[in-house]
Amino acid sequence: MALNTPVIRSDGRRIDEIRAVKITRPFTKYAEGSVLMEMGETKVICTASVEEKVPPFLRDKGQGWVTAEYSMLPRSTHDRMQREASRGKQGGRTLEIQRLVGRALRAVTDMSKLGERTIWIDCDVIQADGGTRTASITGSFIALADAVTHLQKKSLLQQQPLKDYLAAISVGKVKGDILVDLTYDEDSTAEVDMNLVMTGNGRMVEVQGTAESEPFEKQDLDAFMTYGWSGIQSLIKLQREIVGTLS
Repeated sequence: MALNTPVIRSDGRRIDEIRAVKITRPFTKYAEGSVLMEMGETKVICTASVEEKVPPFLRDKGQGWVTAEYSMLPRSTHDRMQREASRGKQGGRTLEIQRLVGRALRAVTDMSKLGERTIWIDCDVIQADGGTRTASITGSFIALADAVTHLQKKSLLQQQPLKDYLAAISVGKVKGDILVDLTYDEDSTAEVDMNLVMTGNGRMVEVQGTAESEPFEKQDLDAFMTYGWSGIQSLIKLQREIVGTLS
């Protein structure tokens, strides 16, 4: 399938085109790194907070930790959701996504260069229109990079712990067409739904793909990877312009 395809989507995008991206930073006053990540109508606040201690399992090992939490505001969706705090526990989807965000960020962070400290990443979805987990990962990397810069400016880090850039995008097959960066309406009717997480140099961090109805062919998988990498390259380019050289 050629990348220069005619417009077929309801919002006027080509099938290989990501949504308009807007990144606002710093976005909050107190966090060492903070970003409002907007991809189309999806909006996520990503903050990075430095804590000068590590979890018990890392104590006295001379390395740091990066971990994440994720939540959706009650009216981030069409109908109000109950706060998970009021139910007394987090849902399975929330746990899955925050573990994904933490894993992805640790994949590009050298913990031995971070020192014995934890960087907490908080992803709060204020408006959801598909791709909240991928927007969270892409925005969180920028917040993490800003927190690292904060530590460097205070002479608390001697070496750059970030090894590469990191971004994520959704890809799917909808009504027989392979689309990149799905909206909620596209995602909810997709025959195949996939999330890709990649580094700036094109290495895979995570591939999550599911056939919702019929199994898909290898040629579809190849197209998912091609379209996804093209979209991620666009996001990495924005990260490079915002964050600058990792040094």
